[in-house]
Amino acid sequence: MNAPETVIPLAPAADDGTVSLYEIRRKIHPRAVSGRFFAWRWALIALTQLVYYGLPWLEWNDRQAVLFDIGARKFYIGGLVFWPQDVVYLTVLLLIAAYALFLFTAVAGRLWCGYACPQTVYTEMFLWVERRIEGDRNARIRLDAAPMSAGKLGKRTMKHAAWIALSLWTGITFVGYFTPIRELVASLPFGLGAWEAFWILFYALATYGNAGWMREQVCKYMCPYARFQSAMFDRDTLIIAYDAQRGEPRGPRSRKADPRTQGLGACVDCGICVQACPTGIDIRQGLQYECIGCAACIDGCNQVMDRVGYARGLIRYVSQNGLERGYDAATMWRRAFRGRTLVYTAILVVIVAAAAASLAGRNPLKVDVLRDRGALAREAEPGIVENVYRLQVMNTDSTPRRYVIEASGLPGLAVVGVAQPLALDAEGARLVPLRLRVAAGAASPGTHVIEFVVRSLEDDAVARREKSTFILPRP
Repeated sequence: MNAPETVIPLAPAADDGTVSLYEIRRKIHPRAVSGRFFAWRWALIALTQLVYYGLPWLEWNDRQAVLFDIGARKFYIGGLVFWPQDVVYLTVLLLIAAYALFLFTAVAGRLWCGYACPQTVYTEMFLWVERRIEGDRNARIRLDAAPMSAGKLGKRTMKHAAWIALSLWTGITFVGYFTPIRELVASLPFGLGAWEAFWILFYALATYGNAGWMREQVCKYMCPYARFQSAMFDRDTLIIAYDAQRGEPRGPRSRKADPRTQGLGACVDCGICVQACPTGIDIRQGLQYECIGCAACIDGCNQVMDRVGYARGLIRYVSQNGLERGYDAATMWRRAFRGRTLVYTAILVVIVAAAAASLAGRNPLKVDVLRDRGALAREAEPGIVENVYRLQVMNTDSTPRRYVIEASGLPGLAVVGVAQPLALDAEGARLVPLRLRVAAGAASPGTHVIEFVVRSLEDDAVARREKSTFILPRP
């Protein structure tokens, strides 16, 4: 379903008669509301921030449980250690995120934006601080309009100090995923390296600017998701919508009055749905691309319906077909599981299952074989030919291991020039030079395919087979 076009009013003409093509930003003061969706939103905020701020402090085998050590080119996640060769898992993670976004959007619109997007999460947290210090919507509007005074300056100072403290801690936590956070905190403030200091300040500034100042501007003008969301919607996608058939014509009335005798619908035209919206839109004008799906308008409207004694759901999650054809909730949910969403679900399940199976059977041994191009083949002694190789052996496991290197593919092929077994520390790597020898008459002259076998003495299942070539020169 394509979102209806939103008409953006031009800014007033200047004294010289010119007209700006851009709307002058009007500061939005979202009203605090409570309700079921407010509770869901804050539950997800608490969960995501508990994970974000708490994860770097967890330990696993005397190291940080989640650490992306770019300098050492190792990513630690629990008991798993990922190396640059494991970049395929990053690709899989991005695919899972993409298909999950497609699925959630096809079923119920912008759930990600309304409940879990970092911009929404930190804007809600900054608004909570603002409300605690400056008051709710009307109090903030009065404070903005009031001349500067000691009281106003004090409140603004407290608010921005709290915002800056939260932003700095957010930046410190972000860098704590790349530098061990205990070492990072111990080095504050003057022992930081240049890059740590830069990224803490950069991330803190981005958080402070986006959540404290820009807010809805990020969602309306900077985020690309709002522009292509309509491509993922159809007429059975659950969206936040105003029931115009029930609500119109809108207008104020006494609580005791019967709206039907006055020719009025259920909407009392209180404007709370607009006041609660963090992007400042009027949901009664239809679905607009600025709507982030936070459902604050639903909670606000339900509060008003409760006060005037009307049924809830004047603004609700509903599909376009459901709104036009009067479907009940059960019917709409059944229609949510249609061809598109089932395909997304199937793809997502297959990718997740394949990734889980790959991780479960992941081999901690990695081997790369390099031929010594400076000495392709040579006669080591009369009747004996040898080729020179270098093996990059990596033990990505969190325990030390001993390995044996063998070779096959030619009769009597022997590995020489390396001490065996090869001992590697946990998460260790070594470049191993070695030679393969064979009798000159073991095979015809030319290039022959051989195979290196590297296996662990502690676990026969931990083994790698890598093909290479052996050159027998002509006599």
